[in-house]
Amino acid sequence: MARVPFELGAVGHFGLAVRDPRKSARWWRRVIGLRKEFEFDNGVAVGNDNVTIALFKGKPSPETIEHMSFHLPNMSILRKALAHLKKHKVELEDPGDEIGPESPGSPHMGLWFHDPDGYRWELSVQNARRTRR
Repeated sequence: MARVPFELGAVGHFGLAVRDPRKSARWWRRVIGLRKEFEFDNGVAVGNDNVTIALFKGKPSPETIEHMSFHLPNMSILRKALAHLKKHKVELEDPGDEIGPESPGSPHMGLWFHDPDGYRWELSVQNARRTRR
């Protein structure tokens, strides 16, 4: 295998096609806690110190990503996130049993939800089954 002369760092930003960038940006701010970073032709960028999402006007295509995961520090925060998402009536997967292993036998625990444009997101805690925090 060829040696690659670089290593990817933190996610700078990624772009998502959404029906209404301003409306989507409001959802991301209110429900996920991201801040408005800047506006650009045909869109709005929201983010925090870890990631920026560039929401641009277009036809949403949730099937192109499958899902994206964001790590949370511990199970207590994951449970608080679940309660917060429920409070905001976010479309959650596995109603009534939302938090579970990322895959069968995985030590990582997560929950999955959809944004208003249909994209699938995961919040997860790495090695949660081992640490039991």
